[in-house]
Amino acid sequence: MLTLRAATSDDVPAILLLVRELATYEHEPDAVTATEADFLRHGFGERPLFCALLAEWDGALAGFALYFLGFSTWRGGPTLHLEDLFVRPEHRRRRIGLTLMQRLAQEAVQGGCTRFVWQVLDWNEPAIRFYEALGARVLREWMTARLDGEALARLAARA
Repeated sequence: MLTLRAATSDDVPAILLLVRELATYEHEPDAVTATEADFLRHGFGERPLFCALLAEWDGALAGFALYFLGFSTWRGGPTLHLEDLFVRPEHRRRRIGLTLMQRLAQEAVQGGCTRFVWQVLDWNEPAIRFYEALGARVLREWMTARLDGEALARLAARA
C-alpha cells in the first residue's frame, strides 16, 4: 500500500540516498556532491529552500519528489518547480510517480501557482511519454543554461 508524506529532517539520509540513486539512473553516479548537512540546512533550517514528499510502499522507501516555489514573470504568479522525481526500480509500475505528480499538482493549485514545471533529459523517453500522458507539453525548443563551479566563480568575480 502506498503512503505519501512530507519529509522531515529525520528523512535527510533517505533523501540523499534517493538523490544518489537518481544520479545513477541518469548516468551520473559520481556527480552528487551534496551532503546530509546541505539538505538539512537548506531544506529544514531557518529558511527552507525546498520541500520533499516521500513515497513509501508497505513501509519501504519507494521514491520521492523534491520541489520548490519560483515566480513566473510572464504569468505574474508563483510556480511549483519539480527538481527531482524518482521511483526506485523495484517499486515502478505501481502508480507511485503518477500519485506524486497528482499530489504536486494539488499543491500547485492550492498554492495559487500559475505553472507546474520541471525538466526531463532528452534521452529519457519513458519519462517523456509519462509526462505527455499527464497532459504536459515538453518544450523541446527551450535549452537549459547553467553556470556552476569555476565558471560561476569567474563571472561573480567580474562584478
